Amino acid sequence: MNVMRYTVIDGSGGVSFVAHCDVCFALMAACATGPQTLQQLLDFAELYYGNLSDYVQDGLAVFDEWNRPGRYEPIHAALATCPPERQPVFRVVDDITREASLRPVKAGVVVFNLRAKRVIQLQNSYIEIQRKGRAKFFDGSKTTDRYFTYRLPAGWALVP
Repeated sequence: MNVMRYTVIDGSGGVSFVAHCDVCFALMAACATGPQTLQQLLDFAELYYGNLSDYVQDGLAVFDEWNRPGRYEPIHAALATCPPERQPVFRVVDDITREASLRPVKAGVVVFNLRAKRVIQLQNSYIEIQRKGRAKFFDGSKTTDRYFTYRLPAGWALVP
């Protein structure tokens, strides 16, 4: 499966998850709506890539259940033992999770900094992200034959 890491930074911190490479296009389209929070980004991306919000929110619920402030042994263990493509959704809470949130998985890692309005391609061997583009909808179970387009607003930076 073609996957990469996505890290989203908003006013409350960072969240990192691994998902199919095509999620990137849905997140780019969502950025065009000016989201301020992770939830807003996911809500808009859900229009193009079904079940993404549930995947991330369910993963965060598990993270919150198993990890407590200052006691992050469960996520540290998961990051150390799980194959990168199977690592769970996690919050960036310390140096270990910060480093993991920037570590590429298979096709790469892309950071969406909602506060700074920046999309940062740290590593991307899937396809170079452009300011505008076109991709197929994913209905939650399969890619459809319908396309959506996106255009990143001028106020957003795309690094490299």
